[in-house]
Amino acid sequence: MQRRHFVAGLAAAGTLLATKPAFADLPSLRFRDMYSRGKDLSDQAIALEGQRIVMTGYMAPPLKPEINFFVLTKTPMATCPFCDDATDWPNDIVLSYFEGDMKFTRFSNLIRVEGTFDTGIETDGPTGFVSKVRLLDTRYTIL
Repeated sequence: MQRRHFVAGLAAAGTLLATKPAFADLPSLRFRDMYSRGKDLSDQAIALEGQRIVMTGYMAPPLKPEINFFVLTKTPMATCPFCDDATDWPNDIVLSYFEGDMKFTRFSNLIRVEGTFDTGIETDGPTGFVSKVRLLDTRYTIL
């Protein structure tokens, strides 16, 4: 192998190693760290309000194809959880809104989601879905 090919190969490898994943600089939040006791948000979750964060979980099947959100779950779910009010809100799901078209993935694929963390009780007008925590402007990658 000629020396210049070897040096060029090292330079290319260095560029690949130096490239950071899109999620590298964002704080992360685990489902188990979202709540402190019962239905109260943890100090960590409260501190992340309004920030872009990363979470890992599973995409529950959408309620209907034309909605602009999916439910991020702690464990794979074959059906989408649906809440009637905030008292029913489980501590192992996060409503994840997206802009534009979203390609949904299988409920059994582990995904990493990036979005702006939002809290407080809200009701989605078109579906009536009540949420306590949300990720806004989300995007995901399959792990």
